[in-house]
Amino acid sequence: MKPFRILDPNFPSRGVRGLCALAVMTKAPRAGQVKTRLVPPLTPDEAAELNKCFLRDRATAISRAATGNDACGIAVYTPIGTELVYADLLSANFRSLPQRGDKFGERLWFAVEDLFKCGFESVCLIDSDSPTVPPANFAQAVKFLKAIGDRVVLGPSEDGGYYLIGLKKFHRELFERIDWSTERVFEQTIERASEIGLDIKCLPRGYDVDDRAGLARLCHELLGQNAAANVAPNTRKFLASIVAQKKL
Repeated sequence: MKPFRILDPNFPSRGVRGLCALAVMTKAPRAGQVKTRLVPPLTPDEAAELNKCFLRDRATAISRAATGNDACGIAVYTPIGTELVYADLLSANFRSLPQRGDKFGERLWFAVEDLFKCGFESVCLIDSDSPTVPPANFAQAVKFLKAIGDRVVLGPSEDGGYYLIGLKKFHRELFERIDWSTERVFEQTIERASEIGLDIKCLPRGYDVDDRAGLARLCHELLGQNAAANVAPNTRKFLASIVAQKKL
């Protein structure tokens, strides 16, 4: 079992200075507590296993993007006490940070604040629901954040949210007055960024897999005739086994 390296914002780490945190927001993949909108067609256990596959593939993509790009993979996890759940899911070079806050927006801004306190030069928060987003998108976010001048980087999702938000400084305003879990999140975040005068950079669009329609699209992308072999391999293998059982 790999060691689980947990960051502490109260004790900045010299080892992360100058790096961009590529931080995936994640909830412990327990049956009945994750991907509940995919039940049915999946069982609670299958939905939790799919969530694990998403996280493995996301961690691999982040690690590939971080290599040679002055970046570091982070898992911002909840709840505290589930550390061992992640030990076999994350790449060996990942670090981890517990989530704080109750509401979703609070968890995001606390994550940004804590990662900057840890000593990172820039921060990207990344969702765990878009397993097909390629490493190139994360690498591009790092490059945008290296450029001179303050800015926000956004990876828009087709449902009106975003799969990534990247910052060079802590701007709490980007997480306030946002109608979370609606189709207005991306648009409202753009408005907040414009109000405080930030340069805005956008990555290629992605899509979330959090309902039956998204799952069907994912199956088509990963299991279709034109599927790329190197995209989300853990997720592909699991979905193939489910399809073989004629569940989807």
